[in-house]
Amino acid sequence: MKNEKLKKKRIFLIVLDSLGIGEAPDAKDFGDEGANTLKRISEGGINIPNLLSLGLSHIDGVDYLPKSGEPKAAVARLRELSRGKDTTIGHFEIAGLVSESPMPTYPEGFPEDIIKKFEEAVGRPAIVNKPYSGTKVIEDFGDIHVKSGDLIVYTSADSVFQIAAHEDVVPLDELYEICKKAREILVGEHAVGRVIARPFTGGSGNYKRTANRRDFSLKPPRRTLLNALCDKKMDVISVGKISDIFAGEGITESYPTHSNYEGMAKAKELLKKDFTGLCFINLVDFDMLYGHRQDISGYKTALEEFDAFLPTFINNMKDDDLLIITADHGCDPGDKSTDHTREYVPLIICGNAIKGQNFRTLDSFATIAMTVSSLLGVGYTAEAGISLKDSL
Repeated sequence: MKNEKLKKKRIFLIVLDSLGIGEAPDAKDFGDEGANTLKRISEGGINIPNLLSLGLSHIDGVDYLPKSGEPKAAVARLRELSRGKDTTIGHFEIAGLVSESPMPTYPEGFPEDIIKKFEEAVGRPAIVNKPYSGTKVIEDFGDIHVKSGDLIVYTSADSVFQIAAHEDVVPLDELYEICKKAREILVGEHAVGRVIARPFTGGSGNYKRTANRRDFSLKPPRRTLLNALCDKKMDVISVGKISDIFAGEGITESYPTHSNYEGMAKAKELLKKDFTGLCFINLVDFDMLYGHRQDISGYKTALEEFDAFLPTFINNMKDDDLLIITADHGCDPGDKSTDHTREYVPLIICGNAIKGQNFRTLDSFATIAMTVSSLLGVGYTAEAGISLKDSL
């Protein structure tokens, strides 16, 4: 007998950006053997009693954390089917799309013709043009940029075209316009997943990136769950960089944030809002501040802070609310590189009438799109995954 109480009005989907839980079966193809973001930050102990109570340690492979009785939530380990390990591909799969081909990357830097087109379009020369750590590149080239006004252009192992500029040299509005022009150039075979504005401040020897980053993503190539929700006149509320990731497609309302703290505060605030549909939240500090910077202690503290946020949020959910917690890829802060890592991600589903159980390991992040579609009754069919609605 189907559980009629499972029909939901509001679903809150929180992405803990980069919280992988162990190497995927094809991790070797990505140079990520042995990666395990959650295990890395848990070494030496971690205080996350609420996530453990929901069932995090019951998920396949998470045998390094203590179990706290039977899980209160439905949990699973999800395997990514798309050929990538970046934010865009991960979120697209969460929303129902499987990317069979990886987005282009540039381990030797971007081709000269692309850089020339970019320089002509924006009216400023570009320097660097190779893979670089975001904090190291402004340390090494910040002085040159400040003196010349030349734009620091760099990439990483991910499909990104990043533009760093001092806020006093290139005002934010100009930097964002520069990124939009780069986005127009980077199409076809050079259609990188994201063009990213990386503003910084400070003086020589003490440059610091600011929270005014913006992502300019490719539009999803096909219809996603978000489009289906909009077609049914439901709300799709973006918190954090979700709207940027989807290039505004399928978003009805957007609240950009500058930190995990702002994202969690906005999520609490939206509990008081009367809406029908999906509130899609990305907490980026895990990845941006701690994963890429290989700050194990900072990552651990950030997860502990999220854990402390959970009781108030869950206790204020309504009977027809649902909370889903997941991630989009890994970013092991203690491995050999500063790049994303190819990992499984957690799935935690909790709310009224949801029974604690373990779905073990499931193929595709798109299981989330299928489940949300079923719970909200929008009839969207993702390109992979299964709906868990009738088993919850």
